[in-house]
Amino acid sequence: MQECLLVIVTTPSIEESVVDWLLAQEQLSGFSSSRIDGHGSRQSELSLAEQVMGRQRKVMFHVHTDCTAVNPLLDALRRDFKGAGLHYWVMPLLDAGRIE
Repeated sequence: MQECLLVIVTTPSIEESVVDWLLAQEQLSGFSSSRIDGHGSRQSELSLAEQVMGRQRKVMFHVHTDCTAVNPLLDALRRDFKGAGLHYWVMPLLDAGRIE
């Protein structure tokens, strides 16, 4: 079984909606999230304060799952968060585990 890491980046304004959505996905055993700063060249998407700071607050979710689950998750995200501006990428995991 190939494992993947799905990374989703969104704005803090829909963080709770994404958390609720991910918690409702029965095929997922869990996920993690963190606050990050986004930097980029799309100045038109930034508020005046964000343009001055040179960054925009974002929330990043990490979802470790079986790779066969990724495309159905992405299809559901596209359906349920259409127009929300979610950014994502998928990476294969070479190894993962728990050290006890």
